[in-house]
Amino acid sequence: MDVILQKQIPFNPLQAQKLPGIQPLPPQDWLRPDEASTAQIAVRRQLLDDRRDDVLMLDPEAMPAAQELLRMVLAQRYSPEDQEVQPGGGQSVTIDWEDPLGTLGRITQQDFCILEKRGDEHVMTGAVLCFPASWKLSEKFMAPLTGIHTPVPSYDTGIAKRVQRLFDGVQPGRPLWRYNGLWYQDPALHQPRSHYEARNEVHDAAAEYMRSEKQMILRLPETRAVVFCIHTYVLAKRDVLAQWG
Repeated sequence: MDVILQKQIPFNPLQAQKLPGIQPLPPQDWLRPDEASTAQIAVRRQLLDDRRDDVLMLDPEAMPAAQELLRMVLAQRYSPEDQEVQPGGGQSVTIDWEDPLGTLGRITQQDFCILEKRGDEHVMTGAVLCFPASWKLSEKFMAPLTGIHTPVPSYDTGIAKRVQRLFDGVQPGRPLWRYNGLWYQDPALHQPRSHYEARNEVHDAAAEYMRSEKQMILRLPETRAVVFCIHTYVLAKRDVLAQWG
């Protein structure tokens, strides 16, 4: 598969953040495409064609939230009345309201996770996750926030409570965001890894690529579900350092 890289990134992934590192996001910015959009969408379509069960899961009870998310995306990027769209000059995609996450996976470069309040915590009830960064959707689907973040060492009880408060408090039309930044030796966008497998640590000096996620949290106004939206950037080390080093 071809290597797909961005040349620039609109925030400094070299600047470390403490968890949760959340800040407000202008509403118009959560679906903003970048230079790699068309190429990334092509990869997403191929994954949905070939490995759908690995990259898409939806609890039937979460269908209303998934459909509301699709309506929101169409309203921002296209038109709510569109029956067919052509993202980034690529192939046309028919809007399928019975497969809202599959449709979303084919028309945007972002991944989407739907989290709904079940008891005291938000639970991941649906996701289209084509570009996992060392985790597997099958191990996080229908898990609460604390389970989703296992086994992140820095995600302790205090951080877990703060994140749950963020998910409880985020309001429609007022999205939040944070970012991360990790050095990778492999530039592939689709990198699932079980949390039972040891992670190959890559030292800064040896890494060739920076992988960074712009992670966004927003509230759906009708179903009140929370959406965790992930925009993945992969850059050559030289380009990161030229821009931010």
